[in-house]
Amino acid sequence: IRSIDSPPSRNRFASCHSSQSLTMVLALRRSLAMSSRVANRSLGMLHQQQKAMKHTHTLVLIRHGESEWNKKNLFTGWYDVQLSEKGNKEAAAAGQLLKKEGYTFDIAYTSYLKRAIRTLWHVLEQTDQMWIPVFKTWRLNERHYGALTGLDKQATVEKHGAEKVLEWRRSYNIPPPDLDTSSEYYPGNDIRYKDVPKADLPLAESLELTAARVLPEWESTIVPSIKAGKNVVIAAHGNSLRALVKHLDNISEDEITGLNIPTGAPLVYHLDENLKPIPHKDAIAPLSAFYLGDQDEIRARILGVKNQTK
Repeated sequence: IRSIDSPPSRNRFASCHSSQSLTMVLALRRSLAMSSRVANRSLGMLHQQQKAMKHTHTLVLIRHGESEWNKKNLFTGWYDVQLSEKGNKEAAAAGQLLKKEGYTFDIAYTSYLKRAIRTLWHVLEQTDQMWIPVFKTWRLNERHYGALTGLDKQATVEKHGAEKVLEWRRSYNIPPPDLDTSSEYYPGNDIRYKDVPKADLPLAESLELTAARVLPEWESTIVPSIKAGKNVVIAAHGNSLRALVKHLDNISEDEITGLNIPTGAPLVYHLDENLKPIPHKDAIAPLSAFYLGDQDEIRARILGVKNQTK
């Protein structure tokens, strides 16, 4: 005998089953919607990362290889000394390293001084890019060491004291004593500066004065090349490069006094679309850039520069 309550029981079961199914469908829809939003956010982040990568610029700075006066531990400044045998090898090795790591350049900048020019030659020869445009400018010259030019660094310490010489070498705004215009090192008598107004030729420079000379060239000539999408290499000098990295990394006047740049070591900057440095995991503070090569050897070279007047 069939119970008269059976049909209502089946209806209740069907109603319950339908309600559960609807709940599951709604939950599935919410889950899919959430997944879609997450996917869209991830895709948006990926697009932003790709956009950032698209607008990244590469800038390579390299201090010239060891010069004959570096080797003798003399103040060099604007004196046009040759690379030493070791310096030629350092420069060639830098070029080989850049070649190995796949760096290519569209344009190069250097100073009027042969130690930087020859370093650039080595780099371009080793990377098989000697055909690219090269622009030379006196504004990328080394800091002018004034009356210290040609003097032995250690002998100068013994005469004037380590504190005073360190102040001349590494302070931001204190220049060494002026060079006399009768000196053989006076740039006003050098034919390569014949087109430079005499008033612009320094008799001595602090790092601050060096920056005032370097940065107009950076802003007017080099920045437009980078913004045009060109890969740029600059072969210059310890202090003209210190002035430039201070500007790029917004390094304080106190911090820049302790920053030493080694000879013949490529320093690589990755810049965003606003030419702000993108910090690299191998950067040595306070720089955002990183040196190519064996990092222990790089640190040893940096220490060697630091100890030149010890």
